[in-house]
Amino acid sequence: MFELRVEVSFSAGHALRGYQGKCANPHGHNYRVQVAVEGPRLNSIGLLLDFGDLKKALRAVCERFDHAYLNDLPEFATINPSAEGVARYVFDEVGRMLAADLAEVGARLKEAVVQETDTAWAVYRPE
Repeated sequence: MFELRVEVSFSAGHALRGYQGKCANPHGHNYRVQVAVEGPRLNSIGLLLDFGDLKKALRAVCERFDHAYLNDLPEFATINPSAEGVARYVFDEVGRMLAADLAEVGARLKEAVVQETDTAWAVYRPE
């Protein structure tokens, strides 16, 4: 099994709706976001997927979050902009953007990881 992983970063603010504690107040993070792709075989030139294509998709999803207040974005109108919520959203969007490329080699998006601080991150993997 082969696995690829890329990472992008962005800075954004948010507040956790329904949370009892200081994170209910607006605050910000320097997020690091990773996605991983896995698959059993390589394409005709020996790649699972082009790193550039994977990073381009991840950047396209995350660029609108940079220096934004996540609670104000339509993506998080019904989803709490927690690390978990961001991870699930990123996973779904990157997976949608790369579906054809992944299918070509029998690969799948494995996970999305959202790191809020040096010591705290959330991972989303589908069942």
